[in-house]
Amino acid sequence: MEKLQLKSELGATGVFVPPIIFGTSALGNLYQVLDESTKLDIISAWFDWVEAPVVLDTAGKYGAGLALEVIGAGLNQLKVPPENIIISNKLGWYRTELQTPEPTFEPGVWVDIHHDAVQMISYDGIMACYEQGTTLLGGSYNTQLLSVHDPDEYLAQASSTAERQTRMMDILGGYRALKELKNQGKASAIGVGSKDWRVIRAITDKVDLDWVMLATSFTIMEHPAELLKFINDLNQKHVSVINSAVFHGGFLTGSDYYNYQKLSPESYRARPLYEWRERFYRICNTYDIQPSDACIHFGLSHPAIVGIALNTSRPTVIRANVELMQKKLPEQFWNELMRADLIDQMPALA
Repeated sequence: MEKLQLKSELGATGVFVPPIIFGTSALGNLYQVLDESTKLDIISAWFDWVEAPVVLDTAGKYGAGLALEVIGAGLNQLKVPPENIIISNKLGWYRTELQTPEPTFEPGVWVDIHHDAVQMISYDGIMACYEQGTTLLGGSYNTQLLSVHDPDEYLAQASSTAERQTRMMDILGGYRALKELKNQGKASAIGVGSKDWRVIRAITDKVDLDWVMLATSFTIMEHPAELLKFINDLNQKHVSVINSAVFHGGFLTGSDYYNYQKLSPESYRARPLYEWRERFYRICNTYDIQPSDACIHFGLSHPAIVGIALNTSRPTVIRANVELMQKKLPEQFWNELMRADLIDQMPALA
């Protein structure tokens, strides 16, 4: 199989990205601990199946900086030329000393990590996260794509309208920092990564961005018409979209984690989610299609989406995902999902 060579421009930045952008939360021990050999095999496989430069997506939140350390050490060990890698670092979470039995951020999600992390979104906070991220990467590799991470979570902590407005000003201060870094040549493009697309829309109303990263938003399970209109608006403004978390944190591939929160099949709130998944699986089985394949294809189906961030804990999955990019799923499958009211639209697959 040949390497994946297709690339699209990110906004109007001159940066070109492949349809697969490699997520790195598994390198930060998301849900499980991976041994160092497996982590190195994952990094090596990126370059086996995608034409350089490879693009990866990381964040200080991933394992409280562990993913950044693993990336820097792995690239150095493999002697990857810096020009062969484009690193996107989502800023806003800062590594701190672990003072409790487990980290205080996202309890139960990160396994066997030895630091904590706090959210720091402001001009100074984003600058501090940038400097820490550069240090954790080890100095040999730099980040070219920068963004503010989880502004929706930051706003959700507000206890009043006035506090929410203050926190939005903090976010705008963070973008002042990103613009300075871009003007200094320390970044080629700036964006945002958020689970709540409405917060992304509020930010793009105030800040000129090159790209946005949607998380758990435009998926085979959830794709509201209002979001589709927003994506169309971004496309008209030449703002690129990177999609991510199209499995809803692993739920659509069989996990009990939905959007990174543990569910119980017996709970009243979770029951409709499990029922949707069961119906989806039945149709996938009928057409001999892996649920993950359907999720990925749907997640790439809008023309404004230039790439999809895919995270894996298994190196062999990387080749399978690249192979998936080179095939189409049958039209009958999508029609069946529509007839079952599992999706609202037929994806426009290339």
